[in-house]
Amino acid sequence: MLKNKKIWIGVGAIAIIAIIVWLLSGGKKQETVSFETAKVERQRISTSITATGTIEPVTSVTVGTQVSGIVAHLYVDYNSIVKKGQVIAELDKTNLTSELNTARANLASAQSTLNYQQANFKRYQTLFDKGLVSADDYENAKLNYEKAHEAVKTSQQSVNKAETNLGYATITSPIDGVVLSKSVEEGQTVAASFSTPELFSIAQDLTDMRVIADIDEADIGGVKEGQRVTFTVDAFPDDRFEGQVTQVRQQATTSSNVVTYEVVISAPNKDLKLKPGLTANVTIFTLEKNNVLAAPSKALRFIPNEALLTKEQKIEDCEGVTKVWTLEGNIFKAHAVEVGTTNGMLTEIVNGISEGTEVLVDFKLNGGDDQQEQKASNPFMPRPRNNKNNQQKK
Repeated sequence: MLKNKKIWIGVGAIAIIAIIVWLLSGGKKQETVSFETAKVERQRISTSITATGTIEPVTSVTVGTQVSGIVAHLYVDYNSIVKKGQVIAELDKTNLTSELNTARANLASAQSTLNYQQANFKRYQTLFDKGLVSADDYENAKLNYEKAHEAVKTSQQSVNKAETNLGYATITSPIDGVVLSKSVEEGQTVAASFSTPELFSIAQDLTDMRVIADIDEADIGGVKEGQRVTFTVDAFPDDRFEGQVTQVRQQATTSSNVVTYEVVISAPNKDLKLKPGLTANVTIFTLEKNNVLAAPSKALRFIPNEALLTKEQKIEDCEGVTKVWTLEGNIFKAHAVEVGTTNGMLTEIVNGISEGTEVLVDFKLNGGDDQQEQKASNPFMPRPRNNKNNQQKK
């Protein structure tokens, strides 16, 4: 019994010593710090904005008629290819021809009257020169001649107008192109009393399209002519189309308190995939720099903290507003750099560090029960000041 009692006392003493050692060590595994680095290298930096727009032809003409009448003939349909001057429709010409004939008859009558008044005036002029008629009779003859002359001019204008209206009854294409829409059928009456009726819409060249995109007022400041654009359409989701900004319009549009501006984007369409009216999902590259020296933007925010350094590791700082850090052996060395453009993820390095240099961007704590929590609270990054709420929680 005595021997067993000694054994249990020994086991208890060993357990107590183990607990004391565990408590003194913090009750967790020893932590080590590893660092994530990235190379300063040549990269492409770009920023972009997105919007939606509508595809439409660059040149589209609405064809109408200036005279009223019944559509007698239609010579084209949807998607018909037409040439400039080609007859595409005709109105019934019965009434217009009648008006022209009436105007011509009135002109002939006025011309006859003019001939009579001209001869009469010449007779009175001869008699007046010989003193055989009074001045009053002479003046009346002259006045009648002048009125007859003006009546001929008026009748001639009526003939010209009737001929023009008759010409309007034959509708021709004003451009070479493709018929996009047709708004009338044969036998339909069109009235041009108050406005010009729309008969056809003709696109000049479907291989040369454009996108009219609505850009939010917050983004319009970065959009300039000549910028590269890519866009997709739902009809061809696997295709990416290219274009560029050709015009930034100054007129604003307000809808539901949202202010947008129209931006015109070229859209070459050699394979005729793009159709008028399709919705385009547009990406405008407001900044593009190729083959520039760049580093991850995280590297510019990295700051070493002495709290996690080993006894051998040291910090070698330098003057400068913007810095990146390298780990050279056991020395954390700062390098003052001049930066250029950035897209948030990458930042251009103008000078201050050479290409290929490995810079520190992040760290990781290895080991310990609170590894994930410690990683989230990066001691190598600037920390916010403790507020009163945090102090109370502590």
